[in-house]
Amino acid sequence: MTAEATATDLQAFTENWLEWYRAQEDRLADPHGFLAITALHWLDDRPQRFPDAPGAWHTGPEGVVVTLDEGEELVVDGTPVQGEHHFGVLPERGGVDAVWGDAVIEVAKRGGNDIVRPRHPDAPLRTAFAGTPAYAPDPRWAVTGRYIPFDEPRPTTVGAAVEGLEHVFDAPGRIEFELDGRQLSLTAFPGRGAGRLMVLFTDATSGVTTYAANRALALEPPAADGTVVLDFNRAANLPCAYTDLATCPLPPAENRLPVAIEAGQKIPRERGGS
Repeated sequence: MTAEATATDLQAFTENWLEWYRAQEDRLADPHGFLAITALHWLDDRPQRFPDAPGAWHTGPEGVVVTLDEGEELVVDGTPVQGEHHFGVLPERGGVDAVWGDAVIEVAKRGGNDIVRPRHPDAPLRTAFAGTPAYAPDPRWAVTGRYIPFDEPRPTTVGAAVEGLEHVFDAPGRIEFELDGRQLSLTAFPGRGAGRLMVLFTDATSGVTTYAANRALALEPPAADGTVVLDFNRAANLPCAYTDLATCPLPPAENRLPVAIEAGQKIPRERGGS
């Protein structure tokens, strides 16, 4: 390959990475993204009112219920609601966004617990957001591995950014790959979209230049022969890297890599990164 061709390939690689990076930042800085969260409210069977959301909230066997006072209104799935509204039983890692003026009230289930998480565009964390530090993209960190499915998905319990909370994923398989001459593997979890995968991991940079608790890597569906590309340049911070109001899962123990992956997003400025 000529030097000119190599330079062209590197430019395309960098431009593709920049497109991914900007999309990550746009999602994070969205008016109702994770930086807009103002509180994490845990529901029980006692009706509770919160300063950053309308109504009195409780949950039970029939799911989440809000009782709105006269003059209070939410818009749920495009429909205005008043009085008592039943959100029903929510699926794990699922939720509903109810609109309240310029805010969104997230109603969700995390770790078996029903929560209310208001998102206000004028939240100080969002309005002060100045972008996430990241390593410069480098093709050496894009490696090809092999996906090895388990005979049956394995329920895998992991911790969470919130102490005492646990998440359970049905791990469909693991990915084996080589990096700097070392044979490594990662347990994979289902990703967003049919056949896609996601890995949570830490490495020797965690707590030094990258966020200590976790990073996530989204993967395209493996090819028919099991090959899959792990582009660690796209190792992304989860919301807990920015805010204590997130319930992000931690990696399983086997996904703590003994190598320094100097690629992807670094410690956010909100946590002292530079």
